[in-house]
Amino acid sequence: MSIFLDRSSRIVVQGITGRMAQFHTKEMLDYGSNVVAGVVPGKGGETIFGIPVFDTVKQAVAATGADTSLVFVPPPFAADSIMEAADGGIRYCVCITDGIPAQDMIRVKRYMMRYPRERRMVLTGPNCAGTISPGKALLGIMPGHIYLPGPVGIVSRSGTLGYEAAQQLKDRGIGISTSVGIGGDPINGSSFRDILERFEADPETHIICMIGEIGGPQEAEAAAYIQDHMTKPVIAYIAGLTAPKGRTMGHAGAIISAFGESASEKVEILTAAGVTVAENPSVIGETVARVMNKRAA
Repeated sequence: MSIFLDRSSRIVVQGITGRMAQFHTKEMLDYGSNVVAGVVPGKGGETIFGIPVFDTVKQAVAATGADTSLVFVPPPFAADSIMEAADGGIRYCVCITDGIPAQDMIRVKRYMMRYPRERRMVLTGPNCAGTISPGKALLGIMPGHIYLPGPVGIVSRSGTLGYEAAQQLKDRGIGISTSVGIGGDPINGSSFRDILERFEADPETHIICMIGEIGGPQEAEAAAYIQDHMTKPVIAYIAGLTAPKGRTMGHAGAIISAFGESASEKVEILTAAGVTVAENPSVIGETVARVMNKRAA
């Protein structure tokens, strides 16, 4: 098992005719992902790499049984595309798009609340690298070759730090069950806590690597959940130890604006919750390996 994504996932790419969407759709196909449809309004009837393109998500779902979506739509239209996926019967949606206005994401979150929890689409992103269950399926823009299948679940706000962790683990012969990018925007579809709950319930995930950064309350909320509910060990790295207060650093959500949002405060909160915190990004793999060895002893 893995979380969100496996070989049976039937993927629709919203915005598939765009240049970058075509490039990454080809990468996903080469990896073995089951891409069954594309959606671009006004381009229904065309094909991309032999994949049929539809005008709406509802048409794509009805014709192909798609249950998973990748949103590669420009920022002004991305929120509507996410809501269309939720209405169209998609169960899991990843939004890659960067630069979606926060107000639009508030609208998306409110819109999705109209569905009961058991029927509500799960959204990760926006502004994320996607999700990969190594050896099964890739949904996003991450380089599939750096991921080995294995027992470590990765959840990261940063795409490239997620890649760094995967490569370090691969260099040590350690594999990954699923790696989930939750994105670096202030308002995103799923939080660290949401993903930790999934990993805790997944029998194939034995240990979790969580990569956070300055800004926002998500890491503190995750720490409270870890302390009260997690039975599996969690390793964390928090980026931005040298970041000045009040300045956005890279991601829109990476800004220290309240108590508990600096890297040092987050490290303190996570350590108090029993999380093993890696001191810098170059020792993430080493730290995971050390905790795994200690657990096996």
